[in-house]
Amino acid sequence: MFSKKILRIIVWVIIFFCFALIPANAVQKKAKKIPFYRISAQSALLFDESGWRKYYSKRVDSKVLPASTTKIMTALIVLERKRLDDIVVVGPNAERVLPSKIDIKKGEKYRVRDLLYAIILNSANDASVALAESVSGSQEKFVALMNQRARQLGARHTVFVNSHGLPSKAAQYSTAYDMFLIFRQALKREFFREAIKIKYMTIHSQKGRKIALKSHNSSLFKGWKEGVYGKTGYTLSAQACFVGHIIKGGKHLFIAVFGCTSRWDDVKYIIEKYGGIDL
Repeated sequence: MFSKKILRIIVWVIIFFCFALIPANAVQKKAKKIPFYRISAQSALLFDESGWRKYYSKRVDSKVLPASTTKIMTALIVLERKRLDDIVVVGPNAERVLPSKIDIKKGEKYRVRDLLYAIILNSANDASVALAESVSGSQEKFVALMNQRARQLGARHTVFVNSHGLPSKAAQYSTAYDMFLIFRQALKREFFREAIKIKYMTIHSQKGRKIALKSHNSSLFKGWKEGVYGKTGYTLSAQACFVGHIIKGGKHLFIAVFGCTSRWDDVKYIIEKYGGIDL
């Protein structure tokens, strides 16, 4: 008769060999192999909501040109100071601004919500000016609010000089980390959270003029398995940029890329490689 001790040893040996014979992918799904890719972004990050867990970080405190990601702050200020159904009367300064624009005309009237859709989806510079003037009376006074709010949020290496992000003679800059802070605050606003998910939208003037909008966030049209929602930007000097978020396990991961020559390849690689999310 075998002793109880010997029987226990035999049982454990049998269990060990049984598991050894099971293929590894039958116990645990194999991690997706991601080919090496050289990130084109000059500055980039992938952080959790707190900012303490840094999945990926590249020159996050280096100065970058924010381009139209500036409109994240514009939208935040407007949402904090105006009601969505307030009426904005378009002034001459909005009509004169350079593209990207939706060609609103002096004297036209729009609801705040419609012009916000225009700046978030279509990155409309003319709508940005109209909203800024509706809040503060002038773009200069609105910019002062933008910079004040940036300091309050801890974005201490950011200087805005206009409401839309177009190149300016005056120094205008931010950092990937600062834009993460600003985007995180904007995301607390329900309107902003929902607007950045929209692919198409039609807005109307108070007299019924229709303007069709299409999101500049090309990732929404790529058929990715998970949504990457945020705000794009581009100028020749800034190159392509993006600030946004994706949900992982019910929590937000924030991504920012600046100075890209391959923006969406950068975004996809960083999220898959360092965030562990299969797109």
